Amino acid sequence: MSPAPSYSDKSTALANSHSTTNVTPLKPRHDGFGTRAVHVGSEPDQVTGAVVPSISLATTYKQDSVGNDRGFVYSRTGNPNRNALESTLAAIEGGTYALAFASGLATTATVINVLGPNAHILSVNDVYGGTYRYIKRVASENQGVASSYVNLQDEDDNAILSAFRPNTKLVWIESPTNPTLRLVDIPRIVRLAKSHPSKPLVLVDNTFLTPFYSSPLLQGADMAHYSVTKYINGHSDVVMGAVVLPAHHAALAEKLRFLQSTIGAVPSAYDSWLAQRGIKTLHLRMKAHGVNALAVAKALQSSPHVEDVIYPGLPSHPQTALAYRSLSPHALKFVEKYRKDNSSPEDTSFPYSGMISFRIKGGAEETNKFLTSTKLFTLAESLGCVESLAEVPAQMTHGSIPPAERELLGIGDNLIRLSVGVEETEDLVHDIEQALEATFSD
Repeated sequence: MSPAPSYSDKSTALANSHSTTNVTPLKPRHDGFGTRAVHVGSEPDQVTGAVVPSISLATTYKQDSVGNDRGFVYSRTGNPNRNALESTLAAIEGGTYALAFASGLATTATVINVLGPNAHILSVNDVYGGTYRYIKRVASENQGVASSYVNLQDEDDNAILSAFRPNTKLVWIESPTNPTLRLVDIPRIVRLAKSHPSKPLVLVDNTFLTPFYSSPLLQGADMAHYSVTKYINGHSDVVMGAVVLPAHHAALAEKLRFLQSTIGAVPSAYDSWLAQRGIKTLHLRMKAHGVNALAVAKALQSSPHVEDVIYPGLPSHPQTALAYRSLSPHALKFVEKYRKDNSSPEDTSFPYSGMISFRIKGGAEETNKFLTSTKLFTLAESLGCVESLAEVPAQMTHGSIPPAERELLGIGDNLIRLSVGVEETEDLVHDIEQALEATFSD
């Protein structure tokens, strides 16, 4: 498996192709996030010149002679659209290897499968319900996988290290966690994992932040995991997952590639084409999601009907300093410009993706009334799409977690999760305000 191609700066290549004493060669540079998202994997077709990749629906490919193919044999093992998408994913993540799967949970299953039998997984305690269900109900029963769930946010180093075992092979991080938006200090956990004799891999589910707001591989993680269904595709029309690895994990990438083909949970050519198209606007959408979410979070915070607002970009969030410190280089550039142009010196808030959780005053009755009073926020599961969504985790996305554990995690009946879309900011704020008023108008 060859690494993902890089997209070089054309002006640099042009300058270097002509030898002249009158021209100072341009310094080599790396293209920005948005440029990579648009160009890598979408190079113009060499035959037709088409600037948009064609959709290759073929399931099998002609061989010039036995064993002499042109890079493709059977679409389960490789497809031009999936390969192009994987190149794009690797490029925007700053990784070398990317693998796309039929869903986020197919990605999870394949990663855990590569651990082999009787492994131990150390997971953040506030983990996505689907991940928890797979580990506890499938990997445990079929692979003998054991698991421990630790508060990687608040526990000290010794407490976390004491949860490692001799057979710990994977540390599973979500940051921010779903749905309580707790942050995990990724470099700290990487350091602890490397210090332990079992030397487990560190995986970060970066679905909420995407490669735009956070770069787990730059922070030392071994794998960045995504539900591509969410922000990366961004349009509620693809179910897909992916994992991205750095250059030094070539052997691990090969194992995952073997399982990808052997298990066969691969995305279709059309879904791969759609997801790659979605990526081309990822940097634009993530900026809009962040700006809108910050405005909605501030509106919620000022409402007398709201008990608590959880958004890491607000100074009221206990880990807002960690959120700012963990921004990717390109997100930091955007955030600094946004604060300069839009904030007063005393306002230290900043856009931090599009996810907000808040606790409405009251209980299940008030929650239900609010969720049925919004006009722009659609009551639905999932997140990260251009349209705004709202849900109650205790009854929807996290219903598979036992009630006692949900209570310990702070996932009560009055906790509402918002996925703020890219509609007009003032319209979204108005929708939240009118829904709150309708909820408490009686």
